Amino acid sequence: MKILTPAQIKAADAYTIENEPISSIDLMERAATKCVDSIVACIKNNQKKDIIVFAGPGNNGGDGLAIARMLHDLKYNVSVYTLTPCNDLSPDAKTNYKRLPVKPIVLTEEKLPDLQPSTVVIDALFGVGLSRPLDGLAAKTVQHINKSECTVIAIDMPSGLFCEDNRNNNHENIVYANYTLSLQQPKLSFFFSENHKFVGEHFVIDIGILPAAIEQQVSNYFFSESSKIGKYIKPRTKYSHKGTYGHVLLTAGSRGMMGACVLAAKACLRTGAGLVTAHIPKDGNVIMQTAVPEAIVTYDRSNEFLTKMPDIDPYPIVAVGPGIGRKTETKLAVLAMLKYAHTYQRDLEWQFVYDADALKMIAGHHWLNFLLPNSILTPHPGEFDSMFGHFATGYERHIKQIEMAQQYSVYIVLKGAHTSIATPSGKCFFNNSGNPGMATAGSGDVLTGMIAALLAQGYSPQDAACVGVALHGIAGDKAASEKSQQAMIASDIIDNIGTAFKEVMLID
Repeated sequence: MKILTPAQIKAADAYTIENEPISSIDLMERAATKCVDSIVACIKNNQKKDIIVFAGPGNNGGDGLAIARMLHDLKYNVSVYTLTPCNDLSPDAKTNYKRLPVKPIVLTEEKLPDLQPSTVVIDALFGVGLSRPLDGLAAKTVQHINKSECTVIAIDMPSGLFCEDNRNNNHENIVYANYTLSLQQPKLSFFFSENHKFVGEHFVIDIGILPAAIEQQVSNYFFSESSKIGKYIKPRTKYSHKGTYGHVLLTAGSRGMMGACVLAAKACLRTGAGLVTAHIPKDGNVIMQTAVPEAIVTYDRSNEFLTKMPDIDPYPIVAVGPGIGRKTETKLAVLAMLKYAHTYQRDLEWQFVYDADALKMIAGHHWLNFLLPNSILTPHPGEFDSMFGHFATGYERHIKQIEMAQQYSVYIVLKGAHTSIATPSGKCFFNNSGNPGMATAGSGDVLTGMIAALLAQGYSPQDAACVGVALHGIAGDKAASEKSQQAMIASDIIDNIGTAFKEVMLID
């Protein structure tokens, strides 16, 4: 699903109006109808709720006025407050104002409504067209809403929030929504942690914009839908064998951290890799052979940590980092492998996945120039900042993520609530699966194994990253439904990888 700019959203609306064809007022009616369905679901159809709709002067306000009428028809107790008199509304908003069965009240700084905790507020003050921070009466109204304990449902955007960059916005004058009903497409600003307090839980509401209207808009931003992942899964053929599905070299583990290797290896095998060789410290042999009997094990001369990497020539896929620690000898071994791969990349082709301690080594010693093109890096925000500098906001970190992916021709999987995958071409994909229960030790090791397995099976780096992240999140969602977010552990994610595959392939 493309993430569009405000100008592109406006263009897609105009295309639909012209080519469906449909009048703008009827398109607004359709959008309002879909929003009302979601509003009723959000408030659990409790018709005793008092609802106050705040409507702005533009088409976002027009949506709110249409929603107010429909909720009134459903027997909710609806009050409507507008920022401006009827004559100052946009044409479609004016039409919906005149259709209202209740008399709207024009807001003033002295006439702000009493907001009881049981009241539901519909925020339809400003949408995607906003280009400057709110001030005056609009700002006072937003602050009044935010001081209340009401359930707040924002239509398309929380009023005051910009679609993309909010670094220079006035955060005191942005609505704190519990739910945001985004019309047709999600907005880029929804995916950054600093904006969660404004957006709350967001839903994308299909209002029937023509597919062709969206297809003609060029975007580098995408929202990965779990329901579409199935079409990317490669089917298995009758006469295939384990060699068909690739051989992954996993260099992982150290004394006290062998669990990271176990988790990555199990996840790699469970995601379909034909063979996995784990190169580990000698003392980890019994652990690996017992915990993951399906894996091949080779060991370092050291009992406790890695001092030398194996010959990587036989392995097309190499995953480096889970639990390896940061001993000096381990760092030198990783550097030697990086230099060897960099030197012989023309003769042999490798795909590398870097995670955890390997990322910290690369960051600490400025080894980024040794990375092969199309390598996949999987940092969490702290690891990312150690590599590329400290960032005050998720948006700033995101801009750097895209810049670095292009500069070094790598894929950067920035883990978080909406894990994002930046590509060497400048594209960025945001994931929508997963839950806070996945914020648990070893979850990242599982993802490393899953992405490596998909690379081994012939997925492109982009598809391996996007599909791996999506399946990882879906497996986490299944684990949470079984164990709860509080009780789930990384092994539960592995146990649900098969269920995740079955679900997405069934959907497809």
